Amino acid sequence: MTAISSNSFDPRDLLAEARLGVLATIKASGIPQLSPVTPFYDRATGVIYVSMTEGRAKTVNLRRDPRAALEVTSADGWAWATAEGPVTLTGPGADPHGPEVEALVDYYRSAAGEHPDWDEYRSVMVSDRRVLMTLTVERVYGEKLR
Repeated sequence: MTAISSNSFDPRDLLAEARLGVLATIKASGIPQLSPVTPFYDRATGVIYVSMTEGRAKTVNLRRDPRAALEVTSADGWAWATAEGPVTLTGPGADPHGPEVEALVDYYRSAAGEHPDWDEYRSVMVSDRRVLMTLTVERVYGEKLR
């Protein structure tokens, strides 16, 4: 994983803190598709996870071309970080206790902790046709402007 930044700023720190980002996927026409997402960056593994819905533009794009970039910005807008890499998609699952839904449970636990009602969560993941995107970070870059 390549990290490029200025000064002592490590863009991976911002990726780890961010709970809102913009995911860029590639439309069939070659034009970028930008989608707001709630990412979770696992620094230890160098992977970014995003839960998304089957059939949405970003999911369709990633099934056709499994490459993406995620951009996050600091709360004050004076720092940004971008991560790029290949993507795998898991799901959607039909079984609330199947491996596709288990992957979403693991993602939720890592990103937010324990859910108050796991049975409800599992049921919603199936009914909403949720998919877990895993972006393997190959390149990270960013800058702190102030």
